[in-house]
Amino acid sequence: MAEENSTETSIICYAPSMITTNGVWQGDNPLDFSLPLFVFQLTLVVVVTRFFVFVLKPFRQPRVISEILGGIVLGPSVLGRYDKFANTIFPQRSVMVLETMANLMDIMVVRKTGKRALTIALGGMVLPFVIGAAFSFSMQRSEDHLGQGTYILFLGVALSVTAFPVLARILAELKLINTEIGRISMSAALVNDMFAWILLALAIALAESEKSSFASLWVMISSAAFIAICVFVVRPGISWIIRKTPEGENFSEFYICLILTGVIICGFITDSIGTHSVFGAFVFGLVIPNGPLGLTVIEKLEDFVYGLLLPLFFAISGLKTNVAAIQGPATWVTLFLVIFLACTGKVIGTVFVAFFHGMPVREGITLGLLLNTKGLVEMIVLNVGKDQKVLDDETFATMVLIALVMTGVITPIVTVLYKPVKRSVSYKRRTIQQTKPDSELRVLVCVHTPRNVPTIINLLEASHPTKRSRICIYVLHLVELTGRASAMLIVHNTRKSGKPALNRTQAQSDHIINAFENYEQHAAFVAVQPLTAISPYSTMHEDVCSLAEDKRVSFIIIPFHKQQTVDGGMEATNPAYRLVNQNLLGNSPCSVGILIDRGLNGTTRLTSNTISLQVAVLFFGGPDDREALAYAWRMAEHPGISLTVLRFIPDEDVTDAASTRATNETNRNMNVDMKKQRQLDDEYVNTFRAANAEYETIVYIDKVVSNGEETVAAVRSMDSSHDLFIVGRGEGMLSPLTAGLTDWSECPELGAIGDLLASSDFAATVSVLVVQQYVGPWAQDDEMDLPDSPVHSHDQPNAIYGLEDPS
Repeated sequence: MAEENSTETSIICYAPSMITTNGVWQGDNPLDFSLPLFVFQLTLVVVVTRFFVFVLKPFRQPRVISEILGGIVLGPSVLGRYDKFANTIFPQRSVMVLETMANLMDIMVVRKTGKRALTIALGGMVLPFVIGAAFSFSMQRSEDHLGQGTYILFLGVALSVTAFPVLARILAELKLINTEIGRISMSAALVNDMFAWILLALAIALAESEKSSFASLWVMISSAAFIAICVFVVRPGISWIIRKTPEGENFSEFYICLILTGVIICGFITDSIGTHSVFGAFVFGLVIPNGPLGLTVIEKLEDFVYGLLLPLFFAISGLKTNVAAIQGPATWVTLFLVIFLACTGKVIGTVFVAFFHGMPVREGITLGLLLNTKGLVEMIVLNVGKDQKVLDDETFATMVLIALVMTGVITPIVTVLYKPVKRSVSYKRRTIQQTKPDSELRVLVCVHTPRNVPTIINLLEASHPTKRSRICIYVLHLVELTGRASAMLIVHNTRKSGKPALNRTQAQSDHIINAFENYEQHAAFVAVQPLTAISPYSTMHEDVCSLAEDKRVSFIIIPFHKQQTVDGGMEATNPAYRLVNQNLLGNSPCSVGILIDRGLNGTTRLTSNTISLQVAVLFFGGPDDREALAYAWRMAEHPGISLTVLRFIPDEDVTDAASTRATNETNRNMNVDMKKQRQLDDEYVNTFRAANAEYETIVYIDKVVSNGEETVAAVRSMDSSHDLFIVGRGEGMLSPLTAGLTDWSECPELGAIGDLLASSDFAATVSVLVVQQYVGPWAQDDEMDLPDSPVHSHDQPNAIYGLEDPS
């Protein structure tokens, strides 16, 4: 079989029988056979592109840059300049196999967009298109086969298009995905992509018309008929498949195979009628209703397409790019001029439209820069143009470099130019101790899985919401960012009943939301707002902290990274949860509680009417312990909760020995601080005792101990008679009563006592809440509000989502 190369007149011969090798022991060279060579090429492409991903990660560059660079390095620009490498690893006979695999593309779903996004997208396309048209006269060679109109269309589309997936990644990286500018740019990029596909189909039709006078007309008619069949025949058929599958059940493998076959058939049809095969797959993807079927197909293909095929496609674009084809200083000047003018044109067009929508000029410039991102669609346009012989090697290489430079400079420029104005949130009630007894308590609850929900709901019910002091709960489902998804924060409204979940993550979110909404309906004086945060575990704490500050939360509750096993031990569910907890403890804008669940959701099931819960506070002193006592104090107001406060006091010999050691200046300063902390402890404990002396359900005990061993013994003596321990983390406190306990800590982030209570050899039935008090500038500057201090109640409790306290 022979195939003529698109840029040369040489004949390339393929050997259909040379697919698999008989082995090196038979004297065969595996690289002479199609399958081993393809596997080796694929491996090389993945390794090289991953290397560039690793190298460029500190510069916050999108993956498309790494993938195209990998192809350029492997192609004729760098390694391909050596004939031995080119002829051995990437012989021309193997390119057909690689391109066939690289052209199996993913499908997209287009969403409805607003008028503002539509006008901004159009404004950002017009000027770059005009600039591309103007430069096409200087870039086109006189010997090119096709006319100026076709050349203008391909060049204009390539310069004016915006890459939606690449833009989503950049916005996620810059933490702009949930901002107004992020949402507008995403919507505008979707509109931009739609216009690019339409113009691409028109460009292909014009390219065909250059060869035959009636070809263009037939291509357009055939394309319109194809779209009509997809909309009026294929879409109802797919809707029938969705209706036929019972809600909540998985789609059969037959239906999934049918959909995948439909993608390939549509690609074959559009390729046959004269448009590109990707256009057929794209239209087929559009007619699949947005719902569980589309999500199922994407989930099955996502890793394969985005991990293998898409890098291969970009690498093939790089392999076709020969930088050496760009000859002469005039061409290089034109290259940089096109880059500058195309970027500037899109920015000016976007700023002009954004100004009429009342957006600041700085935001308009940022929006224009973001819309300059290039990626999949532009590479498809350029590859089609090269295959149709509209673009020669020099123009193709020039446009690929333009795409690389324009996309590569966006992240650094936007980082410098656009800094979202973060209003200073100087609210004072960042701790439970500071929250006034007749004001609303705002709690942010973090949930990883539905397993966390029952215990947290019981803990919240035990927190005693009242008419005087309501509880506003923000429930945040933490989901790891995987695949091609973008980091985002989703605010949930009440979903329509009967609407099925689209995937496993949404099913979990629905389960969590339903549980908390059910709790809100049956509990009094509670308001719940569910949200979902999708981000990498390494930066998940930033979303939690940002939400806590925006909503002026006083307390964050997050599950421990270990869960109880059947035999009573503790095992890690996901090591990444621990990283989230550690980062949250170090960066939280308010107090934090880590909840170790050992069956608080079991026999001690709480309701607002019947409750029997034994709570114990282990008080050693310091801000964290005072915060733990403040929370327990609030819980003790619940008529069904019994509270025991065990205050550990060092005996006189230990105190005297500690004072003797305070010899140098550092120790003296530490000793003064410890004295101040002991004074604050005494004041708060005395206030607590005076206010609760007459309540039989509240017991206060002073326990004198002299070392860590006696402390452990005292704690163990209480384990069987209580359901929940509340302890302070003890950060920054040096107590002789916990000396030696940290030497064998498994989880130092819990503190000495918290780690002891969370260990596997401790009681198997006692849940633990480890509390860290916020000690930032507001906590230090403001006086603590004691529960018996005279305060003025709010006119109206702000339990409604989005309503903020004026404090």
